[in-house]
Amino acid sequence: MSRKIVNSICETFPGAEVSDPWGGGHDAWKVGGKMFACIGTADDGVSVKTPDVETAAMLIEAGVGVKAPYFHKSWIRLPWGTDADEMRHRLEVSYDIIRASLTKKLQATMPARS
Repeated sequence: MSRKIVNSICETFPGAEVSDPWGGGHDAWKVGGKMFACIGTADDGVSVKTPDVETAAMLIEAGVGVKAPYFHKSWIRLPWGTDADEMRHRLEVSYDIIRASLTKKLQATMPARS
């Protein structure tokens, strides 16, 4: 996996937008103004949201990801060596979690994810 591949996946999610909020080459993917994936300047993987702290701990213990520096404990970093299907799944889950947290009014303005 790479920054280019992750970006190509994220750009397919309805309402997803990328920005560099801190400058210096970050790719922060957001939906409704809330981040669901972030590639840092170290370019060693992508940080994603998990459903909860317990899921994050389980994924870290299983070797799927590592603790995401600077993020809440419910986030993990997936290194570039992560299996492609696992990477896509974790990006989709993160997007779905963040999108579901948006107001119903905002969600109604977005097309459904296919």
